Amino acid sequence: MILALVLFALLIVGVPLFVVIGVAAAVAFGLYAGHGGVDGLVVLVVKLAGLTTKNVFLAIPFFIISGAIMSAGSIAARLVAVAEALVGGLRGGLAVAALVASVIFAALSGSSPVTLIAIGGIMFPAMVRAGYRESFALGFVTTAGSLGCLVPPSIPMLVYAISVTGTSGVDVRELFLAGMGAALVVVLMLAAYAVVRAGPVQTTEAFSWPRLEVALREGVWALALPVLILGGIYGGLFTPTEASAVSVVYAVVVETLVHRSLSLRQLPDVVVKATTNMGGLLLVIGLSLAVNDFMVEAEVAEAALRQVRALGLGPVGFMMVVNVFLVVTGMFMDSISAIVLFTPVIAPAAVALGIDPLHLGVVFIVNMEIGYLAPPIATNLFVAATVFKKPFGLVVRSVIPTLLILGAGLLLLTYVPTLTVGPVHALRGASFFRPFAAAAPAPKTTPDPDPAMGPAKSEADGAKNEVLTLEEMMRLMKAKRAAEAATEEATPPEVAPAKGADDPAIAPPAGASR
Repeated sequence: MILALVLFALLIVGVPLFVVIGVAAAVAFGLYAGHGGVDGLVVLVVKLAGLTTKNVFLAIPFFIISGAIMSAGSIAARLVAVAEALVGGLRGGLAVAALVASVIFAALSGSSPVTLIAIGGIMFPAMVRAGYRESFALGFVTTAGSLGCLVPPSIPMLVYAISVTGTSGVDVRELFLAGMGAALVVVLMLAAYAVVRAGPVQTTEAFSWPRLEVALREGVWALALPVLILGGIYGGLFTPTEASAVSVVYAVVVETLVHRSLSLRQLPDVVVKATTNMGGLLLVIGLSLAVNDFMVEAEVAEAALRQVRALGLGPVGFMMVVNVFLVVTGMFMDSISAIVLFTPVIAPAAVALGIDPLHLGVVFIVNMEIGYLAPPIATNLFVAATVFKKPFGLVVRSVIPTLLILGAGLLLLTYVPTLTVGPVHALRGASFFRPFAAAAPAPKTTPDPDPAMGPAKSEADGAKNEVLTLEEMMRLMKAKRAAEAATEEATPPEVAPAKGADDPAIAPPAGASR
């Protein structure tokens, strides 16, 4: 209760988010179960240091840097040219081209706001010039730019995979695959809306193979990156963390040496700007994960599960409540913070009701995607209003139709898990069809892709290999202090046995000194 009050009060007065989470973490650990003071803060520091052992955590800064490099270069424009050549001549083709380009660029950058800036900045004026209604073009491009949450490699997916480890192991590669299914469903629904609602507008040039060939030749390096990254991950060439580093090297080489859209002199400025923005994000993630650990140790998840059972909620009702809660949360809170704070509370209850944690992760992230577009916070709405220089109220009204489509897609993905986790379970050797709230089969034991992380283990064993819990840390610290105190007490010197003492016949009498 104290923790919730601290968070609420600081948010109300406008304190920066990383400060809010940091103060909440310090208060939580300082008051933990009577182990307050220095001990609790020491454990907080240990938990933060423990993040460096999470390989997936290292992928986040690399993907952010690669996205910044590609945004500053010409990859976005080349992707738009490919998308226009492919579908631009169809009814609503320019809108569909914006959608396709956004999906591909989101796979490269891993960020919704970056995608909106890079692709939306090109496609919105092009759609208006072609005769699309301004409100339609504004709402559609803003929504298309928000698909970065769902398209792998997605930073929110990486954060979810980190946050859920204490409850049920989630393999990042499987989560990426599940996200692809969800992204495909949402893209098809939005494309159908674009075709129906586009109206009589001027299309781009009719489809022609020569035009597509030219666009593909100029955009081949941009299109090759998602193939390299995702193909490498699923082909076993490298882990998601290694893939993030590969994406940085690839982006630097392509933009500086192949496309020549960035010079080596410009590169440091791009990286510095990206790392400046990244610093606050990593602080928020790290401190939020510390609060995450506190809530696990304080048994907040168990209390939530008891409440769910007391209310008599089944899987259908539970997921409906979760969706409403997460959409409202997304209206007021950054998606990264929401994922790390609420995953350890929601996931145990969902798993207890037979809901696959992979399925929950996809549903969670779709909710965050809607939150990106729902006022009052609405990160992407503010980005769109700034980039397109339009009133915030107009941007809000323009996304209402697409928000309704996303809501319908959310319900479909929530209650038809086959659309997301079906391919994952098929790869595990289980049935492709997954009925709602069917317990997931145990993942197969596979060798750990990183030798430094230890021997082969199943994903469900992830929680057992984590850093010590708070209780264990407290017990070890107390035992260490007791041992140190004991060594300070006077102890009688060791008495060496007399020569021949091992022979009972000549052993000295008991108590005799040497």
